[in-house]
Amino acid sequence: MTWEPQAEGLQQIITILKQSQSPDTATQMAVQLKLEELNQYPDFNNYLIYVLTKLKSEDEPTRSLSGLILKNNIRIHGNNLQPEIVEYIKHECLQAIGDPSALIRATVGILITTIASNGGLQNWPQLLPSLCDMLDSQDYNVCEGAFSALQKICEDSAEILDSAALNRPLNVMIPKFLQYFSHNSPKIRSHAIACINQFIVNRSQALMLHIDTFIESLFNLSSDEDHEVRKNVCHGLVMLLEVRMDRLLPHMAQIIEYMLIRTQDPDEGVALEASEFWLSLAEQNICKEVLAPYLGQLAPVLVRGMRYSEIDIILLKGNVEEDDMVPDREEDIRPRFHKSRTHTVKSGETGVDEDDDDFDDVLDDDSSLSEWNLRKCSAAALDVLANVFREECLPIVLPILKDTLFHQEWVIKESGVLALGAIAEGCMQGMIPHLPELIPYLISCLSDKKALVRSITCWTLSRYANWVVNQPHDQYLKPLMEELLKRILDSNKRVQEAACSAFATLEEEACTELVPYLEYILKTLVFAFSKYQHKNLLILYDAVGTLADSVGHHLNKPQYIDILMPPLIEKWNLLKDDDKDLFPLLECLSSIATALQSGFLPYCDPVYQRCISLIEQTLNQDMACKSNPGFEHPDKERMIVALDLLSGLAEGLDGHIESLVVKSNIMQLLYQCMQDVLPEVRQSSFALLGDLTKACFQHVHPFMSEFFPILGQNLNPDYISVCNNATWAIGEICMKLGEETRQYIHLVLNELFVIINRPNTPKTLLENTAITIGRLGYVCPVEVAPYLPEFVRQWCTSLRHIRDNDEKDSAFRGMCHMITVNPGGVVPDFIFFCDAVASWVNPPQDLHQMIQKILHGFKSQVGEENWRRFVDQFPQNLSERLVAMYNI
Repeated sequence: MTWEPQAEGLQQIITILKQSQSPDTATQMAVQLKLEELNQYPDFNNYLIYVLTKLKSEDEPTRSLSGLILKNNIRIHGNNLQPEIVEYIKHECLQAIGDPSALIRATVGILITTIASNGGLQNWPQLLPSLCDMLDSQDYNVCEGAFSALQKICEDSAEILDSAALNRPLNVMIPKFLQYFSHNSPKIRSHAIACINQFIVNRSQALMLHIDTFIESLFNLSSDEDHEVRKNVCHGLVMLLEVRMDRLLPHMAQIIEYMLIRTQDPDEGVALEASEFWLSLAEQNICKEVLAPYLGQLAPVLVRGMRYSEIDIILLKGNVEEDDMVPDREEDIRPRFHKSRTHTVKSGETGVDEDDDDFDDVLDDDSSLSEWNLRKCSAAALDVLANVFREECLPIVLPILKDTLFHQEWVIKESGVLALGAIAEGCMQGMIPHLPELIPYLISCLSDKKALVRSITCWTLSRYANWVVNQPHDQYLKPLMEELLKRILDSNKRVQEAACSAFATLEEEACTELVPYLEYILKTLVFAFSKYQHKNLLILYDAVGTLADSVGHHLNKPQYIDILMPPLIEKWNLLKDDDKDLFPLLECLSSIATALQSGFLPYCDPVYQRCISLIEQTLNQDMACKSNPGFEHPDKERMIVALDLLSGLAEGLDGHIESLVVKSNIMQLLYQCMQDVLPEVRQSSFALLGDLTKACFQHVHPFMSEFFPILGQNLNPDYISVCNNATWAIGEICMKLGEETRQYIHLVLNELFVIINRPNTPKTLLENTAITIGRLGYVCPVEVAPYLPEFVRQWCTSLRHIRDNDEKDSAFRGMCHMITVNPGGVVPDFIFFCDAVASWVNPPQDLHQMIQKILHGFKSQVGEENWRRFVDQFPQNLSERLVAMYNI
């Protein structure tokens, strides 16, 4: 197809392209409108490709911009373009792939990939063969342009390239790419490796056939003088480690030695890529065995990588010590996410918090450095390796710590403090003998003159908080707390943030051990409210909320309430309903209300009314949005946070909330929220329903016929948290509703049986389901008992681990009632029942008698001889426990 532009049209488009490079916003807006207008003309895109590929007289930025506008047009309107225009664009792209300008070649490459992924590679059958032929060109520009385009296609379309749909082009492409590993141009070598690297993770068949050649070729390039080539070699080896360990194993010693050198590469990009290798290796079973001989060389390299570079310090304003009076920029405040309420059963096991993300927090020094870098990667690598080698790495790491921790240069000292925090989790046992000396030293570092040393010290101390709390308080906890509270009032914002986070960790570890110091803590935190800029204020709310969660009802003393509440209520009154800062304050107040209980009464009225108002506004906006598609969608997070604060009020105030509920439309709002499309809204609604049932059932009771069907519809274990809270609420309701539950039981019973028998149901949901089935059996034994064989075994195994409490009590009473109604239903699984009743530490006397009666009844039913044979199957400790507890 031949097409020639008209001079006047061409001039108009060049003028627009020039204007669009103007920094002036008004000009930009005008250009945007003009472009949208020109999109009405089909051959506008012909002009754009013409400027990019043919108009050599124009400057490169203008030509490139023309290509990028065309790319967006294809992305948005590609399917509506006339076929002959698309063909013309394709033809011109392939002609221009070897443009003398690198910028134009790159732009053409981007355009080609966009057309290919938009219209499908199968609709451009000559593309891959043409590009592969161009690789053989003697003209460097043609070869590089084609490779650049191929690399982008490999990145975007790796899966389809390995499929039968295109006749498996990789069978040709991969051997072809391998030939270019030894090309004399580093740029071409780099493209060739980058192309093949795209196919490692998917284990593409074509690559697996040539895997040995590929690995050998990577080794040959290992000491290439070009840093991009070295980076791609490292990246390839890191991915091969996860996918083809079998092939790397024979060469592991050389690879480790190579990665040790590359981790110290003068180019930070190469060093970062090589550092990823240690993170990957740590996940492999063979890590300990293959890395042990090199640990002595690797550890100092990682700790060196943890130092701030000069650029980092400039970006972090590391030489600005005092900035607490400088307001925050809004764009520096990261979005926070509210975690909706989930009702959990207190189990007898102390679990470890799996979600240990404090590593990311400390290393996210600043928005300008929040991307992954060598310091973060090195620290993360030391952390995972400490978890692999445990105490065995201390003989190597301790001397490095001694050299760095006490160093005169602050940058080196700071990296030592970070390293000490990084090994805390993996090496805790081995570190204990050294902590009596190290903790006081770290506490002294909290007053270092460099802010970056003070902030990292806060974090490292928080990693050892568990040890500190278990020592004599005067020795470590008290001095640590006093110094951390001073740092909360530091004149540097980064230190304030680190100190608040560390203090929240200390609160979680110390819990009620902090009660003697509450007044001092509260006065500091409240003073910080008046001092903090925007970003840290949000973290401070969290520290106050965590304090309330940790000390609980001990906070309910007039002198504490008088310190804490006035500044919070002042903030509360200042914030508008649509202010994002209201969320963390609501969360904080929710924790405080639960802790203060009746102490929150003087403040509850305005807080309650506002929560109701927030929910109403959100629901109204949602309704308006449904009837007028143009309306803006409401931010439902504020409704979720408001529902959760109401739950906190109901739990804290208990019966006192009745006077607030009676004069509001909370039940009607709850009815709407329980049917919201967003699972998090339903999750929080059911939590509130359960808490209101416990606090003032007389107001929930009239709505049973509306609420029960909705509860039944939400017993879907695909939405774990929604299902969990709905299950818990049903259990709470039936305990209040008593025999009246009978008319609703058919709405929920089968779903609960499905959940309890479903494989891989999470522990919390299993326990809540078992308790609710037990409670339904307690109020309606005749209705539930016939189904005993369907659930009794699962029920017993789910509840054997939970602590003695009211929920366990009502569930076991229910089981006893059901067995009385249908004793035959439990016979095949009676050993599980015996195991479950043995899990009580101290059952109430009447429940104890009920259990004993069932056990003795079963024994006399089967006779002495059969009973003895039955008991012989028991584990030793179970039979002893039954004798001791139930005299059987």
